[in-house]
Amino acid sequence: MLLDGEPLPEATARRSWPRSVLTAAALSAAVLAGPFLPGSFLAAGSPGPEVQTAAAEETVLFGDPTDVCSVTDARLPEMSGLAVAGSTTLAMNDGGDSVVVHELDGACAVVGERTAAVDPYDPEDLALGADGTVWVADTGDNRLGRTTVALIALRPDGSSPVYRLTYPDGPHDAEALLLAPDGTPYLVTKEVLGASAVYRPAQALDAEAAVPMEKVADLSFTLTGTPGGPVGRAGQLMVTGGAVSPDGALLALRTYTDAYVWSMAGSDVVGALAAPPVRVALPEAPQGEAIAFAADGRSLLVTGEGLPAALTLLPAVGALSPAAATAGTDPAVAGTATDPARPRLSPWTAGAIAVVAAAVLVAGVGRLRRR
Repeated sequence: MLLDGEPLPEATARRSWPRSVLTAAALSAAVLAGPFLPGSFLAAGSPGPEVQTAAAEETVLFGDPTDVCSVTDARLPEMSGLAVAGSTTLAMNDGGDSVVVHELDGACAVVGERTAAVDPYDPEDLALGADGTVWVADTGDNRLGRTTVALIALRPDGSSPVYRLTYPDGPHDAEALLLAPDGTPYLVTKEVLGASAVYRPAQALDAEAAVPMEKVADLSFTLTGTPGGPVGRAGQLMVTGGAVSPDGALLALRTYTDAYVWSMAGSDVVGALAAPPVRVALPEAPQGEAIAFAADGRSLLVTGEGLPAALTLLPAVGALSPAAATAGTDPAVAGTATDPARPRLSPWTAGAIAVVAAAVLVAGVGRLRRR
């Protein structure tokens, strides 16, 4: 169990690989893999529930985006997580040597903080529980070297237990947290080629011991043509944030460029993700990472890194049909759709995107400060 103020083990681990070695390895792997990637890899991804963007575009769910206000506070230079608590917006940074969730008023001014005396490794997203607990997902792992990731609970009573989790299939970089209404957390991985995976704890969380996770779904994100993000076209495929509406009727994931919204019944996250989502193109931003449902529970709020950072509202103008309850959530029985009309990439284009994304990611993780 971690004591207050004690860093997570990964936060003090030495990073001894030279940046040049990391860069050469990543680029070499991408170049060598390019000719062997199937031409549809970025469009089709891996088996499992599929994000069918072509079907999603037929539904208009959100109106034109409006900037509510701009965050200019120097304490929030890298916003990567958002949540809404009544008239207050909760926001957190990507990185730092302590857990701090900032409370913003309607003008994007910082009016309070919720803190934990824990030194995180790479916090990436947050969610608000029904009991008022703020959950911080310390799940970033650009180098794919962590043996555990963590969920940090900022409880209303002031306690801040740390729950450590392990993947069943090795390290992953995850920047999206979906907190189901029943309190079950789901992590969605961030993948350069769009083949994300969804994991949840296989047993009850335990602050005294690491809890194994189980893989429950695969998602395949396709190219959309929406501009934005720091890695070119690959940013259209990389999941950077997630949210669940307060009533549990909707869930959302975002990439650097687009948001995807699903209907949900009960707390059946896996069943919801098996259906086609509604896609909405987000305003172009240099590094958009955060997403939350607004106070009305239907509109979306998005923002990203850099200052000033616009807090943008996408107002709900339509409604998704309620999701039907499903009998089970076994990913093996989820159907996989294939849309021949989706854009296909040549093997060399896929390899080129992998090269660019790998170069950017390696350059980022080579910085001395933690991300």
